[in-house]
Amino acid sequence: MVLVATILGCTGGIDYVVHGQGAGETVYITETVVEEVEVPVYVEVEVPGETEYGEIWVDSDTQPASTDGVDILWVIDTSGSMMRFDPQLLAGIEAMINALPESGWRLAMMSNDPNKAVLETQFPLVPGDDIADAMDMYNAMGRGGREEGFDAAYEYIVNNPYASTWMRPDAALLIVFVSDEEEQSRTHMIDVVDWTNWYSTQRGGSVFMSSIVNVEQADSICTSPPSIIDVGDRYMEATNFFGGVIVDICAEDWTPGVTDATSNVEPFEKIHLTYVPVQEDSMRVFINGALNWDWTYNATDNAVHFTVIPAAHDHVDVAYHYDPDDPYGLGPTDTGDTGS
Repeated sequence: MVLVATILGCTGGIDYVVHGQGAGETVYITETVVEEVEVPVYVEVEVPGETEYGEIWVDSDTQPASTDGVDILWVIDTSGSMMRFDPQLLAGIEAMINALPESGWRLAMMSNDPNKAVLETQFPLVPGDDIADAMDMYNAMGRGGREEGFDAAYEYIVNNPYASTWMRPDAALLIVFVSDEEEQSRTHMIDVVDWTNWYSTQRGGSVFMSSIVNVEQADSICTSPPSIIDVGDRYMEATNFFGGVIVDICAEDWTPGVTDATSNVEPFEKIHLTYVPVQEDSMRVFINGALNWDWTYNATDNAVHFTVIPAAHDHVDVAYHYDPDDPYGLGPTDTGDTGS
């Protein structure tokens, strides 16, 4: 997310204050004027977004609350048209298993047919299980023809007695929806907002969502663009609400997106920057809007490393100047012209 920042010019250096979203907007410099009575007066001076140090960029992230592990549900379309995606599906699940930490996670699969999900009673995959165990679970799970991923997840979590034997109220929750058709819930989650409102209340808000679906025709990489009625608009709208990862179901390899979805539920100890800062000493880090100094910058991986890890749900902003003509710090481009 890109935010416009304010640079505070005061004794001791440069400070930033995050104002709002948008790139190329006006940046304000606030000067502190100290009168004889030593009462600070703030004067806003409008200046262009680009300064002598370069343009301003803000990288942001919110710390997930998954210190007590993560429960994962793969809610999978089990209609006949999905069989062609079995190789990508199993490779994606294997990638997730390999990307997860060595302890603390549990993973279950179920149909996106609510009538089947409410009856699913397979013990979840746990650390130490591998792709062979995942294949056994996939082959044994109930299959139905209804395309109601939101209702299926609700039925499993709320109305399936078996779910309560392994799902943990103090763990983060990640749901991955996989379908080549639009979400069609009609009992509990009639509108997308019904889903986002309900899901937001689970696990104290420590919930995550990703979708592997047909994306918009203009963005699809399918050999033949999907029918408009098969585009997963409802899944994508909900996924964007939770800041999750969307994967085109026609992608030959789902593993990069699945790996990204997995990393989203793990507490971060550093934030990789989008661009290379042009002046390290002008960088500023804010946690929940408050200036923070419990970090160091490492140029090797172009990341801010935290010496005190942000707490669950903390929102972190890293503001810095970058050179728009050389945003990645690559230096002058070598054209191969020797000048001779």
